Amino acid sequence: SAVLAGLITLIVKTVPRHHHGKPPPDNYTLALHKALMFFNAQRSGKLPKHNNVSWRGNSCLRDGKSDPGTTMKDLVGGYYDAGDAIKFNFPASFAMTMLSWSVIEYSAKYEAAGELNHVKEIIKWGTDYLLKTFNNSADTIDKIAAQVGVGDTSGGSTTPNDHYCWMRPEDIDYPRPVYECHSCSDLAAEMAAALAAASIVFKDNKAYSQKLVHGARTVFQFARDQRGRYSAGGSDPALFYNSSSYWDEFVWGGAWLYYATGNSSYLQLATHPKLAKHAGAFWGGPDYGVLSWDNKLAGAQVLLSRLRLFLSPGYPYEEILSGLIQLNHGRPQPLQYVVNAAFLAALYSDYLDAADTPGWYCGPNFYSTDVLREFAKTQMDYILGKNPRKMSYVVGFGNHYPKHVHHRGASIPKNKIRYNCKGGWKWRDSKKPNPNTLVGAMVAGPDKHDGFHDVRTNYNYTEPTLAGNAGLVAALVALSGDKSTRIDKNTIFSAVPPMFPTPPPPPAPWKP
Repeated sequence: SAVLAGLITLIVKTVPRHHHGKPPPDNYTLALHKALMFFNAQRSGKLPKHNNVSWRGNSCLRDGKSDPGTTMKDLVGGYYDAGDAIKFNFPASFAMTMLSWSVIEYSAKYEAAGELNHVKEIIKWGTDYLLKTFNNSADTIDKIAAQVGVGDTSGGSTTPNDHYCWMRPEDIDYPRPVYECHSCSDLAAEMAAALAAASIVFKDNKAYSQKLVHGARTVFQFARDQRGRYSAGGSDPALFYNSSSYWDEFVWGGAWLYYATGNSSYLQLATHPKLAKHAGAFWGGPDYGVLSWDNKLAGAQVLLSRLRLFLSPGYPYEEILSGLIQLNHGRPQPLQYVVNAAFLAALYSDYLDAADTPGWYCGPNFYSTDVLREFAKTQMDYILGKNPRKMSYVVGFGNHYPKHVHHRGASIPKNKIRYNCKGGWKWRDSKKPNPNTLVGAMVAGPDKHDGFHDVRTNYNYTEPTLAGNAGLVAALVALSGDKSTRIDKNTIFSAVPPMFPTPPPPPAPWKP
């Protein structure tokens, strides 16, 4: 029996065991790693040592200084918007707000993917720059730097600028004017949203978080006092990122400032029916439910709905917060609108799950949380390759993706040759694939017939943007990883005081 026991022990010890390791990462997580790299490639200024994009270097180190007409002399840093080298602060602020929102809700998923520190560093690179664009230590300001660089080439202008020239950012030698604005409510309120949202992301870094909150309060006050659109007629921003109104930014910025400060005057403003009315909440039509760099209304509605679901704020907030946005009104093209809708659908589904609510009525129709999540997945799966062209619209993801991205830095080789303004045109017009891979860039996308032309000169198909990629990152992290990893219900409320403080004493008796 001893021999038999020994034999059994020997067999048991020598039989190979199958260890169940962690399952391989899902497509959303794989794409998330890449999508975040796009922001590293878009950095302006003096790059950190670990930027990990071999073909990029320091660039535009004289932004601000080189424009004698501006009082803001240090505007180095921030992000280039798209395939050009312009720093458009309006869509860049929206991109930072979206990234911060995704971190506040899904920090555990970023942590699981090993990307939490990376995404926080991306946000800080953006907010550090935004703090340079106004006097962030003051309580009141009278101007903001809205844009660095210009792109107007209308009327056959041949003046070298960020759209006429095709150069690596590292080689730029033409002037980069600073556009300042003195009444720009939309831009200032969006910057307030970005700084306020980031203050929650960095709440463990008390000094930085307070600096962000102070900056957010200051620019929001400026937005409310000096009414006007930042992209006034005839200005350079009007050609590229023309803002249709500032009311939606008032709702959005007010909501974020409420979460960042707990000050109920911001909540009263953000939920005021007149503001919602001006922002188009009751107009209907195909556009009002589309979250984008121009229209924040749909995002603000979802953001405020979490207050209703988790804190039961009571009247009058209960009444104004009761609607579910119609996500499927989103335009199919370009892809930036799709990713934003997918993010809102996935996030709202997670809100309902966290509130143990199986779904929600939208008019007569009931939408279960699964329907919302599936909608988000179908949209993202399309972008990652499940489409009639069997192609991924995220560069570097999958085997078949755009190779001629409309992007100056990616299309010009880093070969120690400095191509001047027009010298780079040959790379713009070349039929060859880009020598540098712009990993993680989501291109503009196909047309309404699923057609797509991978040509560098057609930016309507092949140009990526900061705002588009921020929505992509947010949607990917929402769908990534283990579904049992829920949203972070509480962090966003850390500054919010109890909703039902001691009631005030009754008023004095009325005297005729």
